[in-house]
Amino acid sequence: MLLPTSLVGSYCQPDWLIDRAKLGGRFPPRTRAKELWRIPEEHLEEAQNDATIAAIKLQEEAGLDIITDGEIRRESYSNRFATALAGVDIDNPGTALDRSGHPNPVPRVTGEIRRMHAVEVEDLKFLKRHTDRLVKMTVPGPFIMSQQAQDDHYGDPRALALAYAAAVREEIADLFAAGADIVQLDEPYMQARPEAAEEYGLDALNAALDGAAGTTAVHICFGYAAIIHERPEGYSFLPQMQGCACDQISIETAQSNLDTSVLEHLRGKSIILGVLDLSDPEVETPEIIAERIRRALPHVDPAKVIVAPDCGLKYLPRETAFGKIRAMAEGAALVRAELQ
Repeated sequence: MLLPTSLVGSYCQPDWLIDRAKLGGRFPPRTRAKELWRIPEEHLEEAQNDATIAAIKLQEEAGLDIITDGEIRRESYSNRFATALAGVDIDNPGTALDRSGHPNPVPRVTGEIRRMHAVEVEDLKFLKRHTDRLVKMTVPGPFIMSQQAQDDHYGDPRALALAYAAAVREEIADLFAAGADIVQLDEPYMQARPEAAEEYGLDALNAALDGAAGTTAVHICFGYAAIIHERPEGYSFLPQMQGCACDQISIETAQSNLDTSVLEHLRGKSIILGVLDLSDPEVETPEIIAERIRRALPHVDPAKVIVAPDCGLKYLPRETAFGKIRAMAEGAALVRAELQ
């Protein structure tokens, strides 16, 4: 399909499942944050399953073409995977600076990073049981996990990132073997820390993607609008992604009013085009969405555009989130009709 639509990853979790006031009153958790869940432990999995089904059906009702599980079972986009690895002490966390410059508790690396078991495969199987549309799963990338950890073992940031890459590569292989159509790696810190990304981050990302058996995507953004309020005018690390082994690159354009001519540097890549402004509580009209899509088309082949939000919808009110993704699907339909 021309201009298919998709989430970047997360959908908003319902208030009955997670304490959204606590969620929004802190930085995204890097260690476990079980206190965010409203449901007792013995009923939590069932509740998460029900909320995931609702997120899937809402995406379908809005008209999205590629469906995620909404990351409903996650306290943050990264901590569910990052805290499931061997070599990490999550009971005695370390500290690292968030992209805002504030210290945040993080996993403390005390030994060799290893993936002990598949982390998201059962989530993928659950997703596939409840939709017949294309499906995408998201995994935190190796660079960002290395930046969101305190290294008390390797003593070398490149070695740490490559160790995370090996774990991610195993997860990608299992997700494709279980039927994922797309696997997306989240790497927003490549934008936040371009020097380290240039030095070794892209190498680690390519190591994680090596041998991938299906369509791969990488998401790079300026951070959640609910947490990071200032947006730069452009990316500090985007043309370099031409050297990434991924098939698709996910960027935001709405919140930063991005000069889309930067996409000229990524010719040949598919672009997951962020067109929803998540800093604005107002639901965009389909016409606004259509115009944001049109801005990019001089610089990217329309056949290589996937229409999406700028970032995850985790922090939006549910009514707002649904209104925005429905408008997004309708706006994409307007441009699709023009192109056809």
